[in-house]
Amino acid sequence: MKRYLAWFGAGLLAAALAGCGSTGPEADGQGNTAAGYPVTVQNCGVDVKVDEPPSRAMIVNSAPLQYLSSLGVLDRLGSRAGKFPPEYYSEQTLAAVGKVPSLTDRLGSDGHLKISTEAIIAQDPDLLLGLPEGVTRESLAAAGIPVLLEPSFCPDGIEDPGYETIYSQMRLYGKVFDRQAQAEQAVKDLQKRITTVEAGLPAQKGRKVAVLWPYRGEGTVGAYGNQSMATPQLKTLGARKVFADVDKRIFEVSMEELLGRDPDTIVLLHTEGTDQEIKQALLDIPGAKDLRAVKNDAITVQLFNFTEPPTPLVLDGLERLAAYFKGK
Repeated sequence: MKRYLAWFGAGLLAAALAGCGSTGPEADGQGNTAAGYPVTVQNCGVDVKVDEPPSRAMIVNSAPLQYLSSLGVLDRLGSRAGKFPPEYYSEQTLAAVGKVPSLTDRLGSDGHLKISTEAIIAQDPDLLLGLPEGVTRESLAAAGIPVLLEPSFCPDGIEDPGYETIYSQMRLYGKVFDRQAQAEQAVKDLQKRITTVEAGLPAQKGRKVAVLWPYRGEGTVGAYGNQSMATPQLKTLGARKVFADVDKRIFEVSMEELLGRDPDTIVLLHTEGTDQEIKQALLDIPGAKDLRAVKNDAITVQLFNFTEPPTPLVLDGLERLAAYFKGK
């Protein structure tokens, strides 16, 4: 697995929630702009102006899909590019995405989407969701195409990611797509899911957890620190994160250090491969079999986007971890 996937979250895989239908953007019946438009939102420190509710948006990163699905605006997509793996999707969402014309799903050896600025401009989208490598906001702005990115993909990233990051992004999409009431309801639904997890989980005080990314074939492992979404997940679950004192998103950790922290439970993140293959990547590292979690078979494997980046899919991951903790 390419190391960039764990470190930067590029080419991240994400899911979409069920519920895809929507009505189109509303005008006044005379061809005029919808009430309240244009709107301007802040994204990555940049003012992004949207002249009217998008009706032919182009998506080049799967992370926004679950937001759009929650808001019922998947039918506002006019084109797509990149990979949209089905593992994260409901059947309904997968069917909706399948109806959107795909320009390309070609990825380079680095895992990044390969598409030119010219190919994007040729689609004449009224909004671009995501920003492929080699394409700039400035070049698209010159063609009148606004761009929105997920906070984790901003040049400066984000500090102290948490559930509020997800709520804020949901509200941003709600404002842009003229679905603010739906966005507020979606936020309430997410908050309710968190409360339900907290209420139904036995006390986990004392459980020490490490969230890791095994670099398959390299004999090393990355650990998620305080600047990852693993932090609020484990806090909600009442568990203690063994690397909570490290103020980084992810960092390479030695087996000696991991043995010193000796977690009771290990969560392994990945983007491809079977659970056994991912576990074996950890077990192949000398000393791993001496870990308490390994001895007690307290290892669970989870797809990457169930923890990173901050999107509603993190709530799915939270519920999965809660179910695992209950069984242990």
